[in-house]
Amino acid sequence: MKAWNTWERVLLALLVLLLAVFGFAQPGFMTPDALADSTFNFSEKGILALALALLIIAGEIDLSIAAILALCSLAMGYAMKAGAGPVGMTLAAFLTGAVAGAVNGVLVTRYKLPSIVVTIGTLSLYRGLALVALGDQAISGYPEVFSTLGNSYVGELIGVRWLIIPIEFAILLVFAVLVGVTLHRTVAGRRLYAIGANPIAARFSGIEVDRYRLALFVFAGLMAALAAIMLTGRIGSTRPNIAMGWELDAITMVILGGVAIEGGRGSIVGTMLAVLLLGLFTFAMGMANVTGIVMSMVIGVLLIVSMVLPRLLQGRRVAA
Repeated sequence: MKAWNTWERVLLALLVLLLAVFGFAQPGFMTPDALADSTFNFSEKGILALALALLIIAGEIDLSIAAILALCSLAMGYAMKAGAGPVGMTLAAFLTGAVAGAVNGVLVTRYKLPSIVVTIGTLSLYRGLALVALGDQAISGYPEVFSTLGNSYVGELIGVRWLIIPIEFAILLVFAVLVGVTLHRTVAGRRLYAIGANPIAARFSGIEVDRYRLALFVFAGLMAALAAIMLTGRIGSTRPNIAMGWELDAITMVILGGVAIEGGRGSIVGTMLAVLLLGLFTFAMGMANVTGIVMSMVIGVLLIVSMVLPRLLQGRRVAA
């Protein structure tokens, strides 16, 4: 697979154009501090997007991933109330994410239910559990280590003040490399493409399709748990509406990044370019005081465009 395809070059050009336009039109946008702070706007969503990219490439989807995040944050809060320390709270989040992801995976693999139907149902279930448990209350008072994780910079930890890379963004980059290497440079990654392209042929070729699918759903739950730990630390509380609607943002990043919604095609390079593009765009719009409703409309348009344009480009190449 080529490292850079046509759509990824388009995304890179759009990213450069965005930086140029907003750097000129929005004072302060291109300062190092502003660009560093902008990553707080999308790092957790990028973590979710990495997990969804693998699932969609394999021909599946998880619409409940943001609701799992909320459930993991709730587990952290309950663990804290029970007297657990940071390690216990972290384990509670990851255990909750793994179980929630496994429930999705078992329903899809064992009972042969469509993942889109399953995860619409578990989205309501997991989000409902969080809403019922919290009501109109919030859990706060988390240990300082979580605030440091969610709000501090790598330079502060190692004593290099000029290194203003947020810890959250550094974590996103590390996982992007790990997921990218796994997808593009290992046998397991090639099998995911095969499963997404033709699951029946993949099964006849000896690939344990259901085992891979189950593992991907569990991985999505674990990534949701990681995002929950980061987000809970950043905002300092567990709220009933935490990460509400983030599944749409994460899916938009994946599809905008060139991952085919029908499976079998896509890359982590494209996904990360889309994470940066969409994240910086929403941050710039926020600096310009654009309302959330307008930004939601823009995200919806981008989702449609990101599905249509690659097909137009592919059709033009075939015609040529």
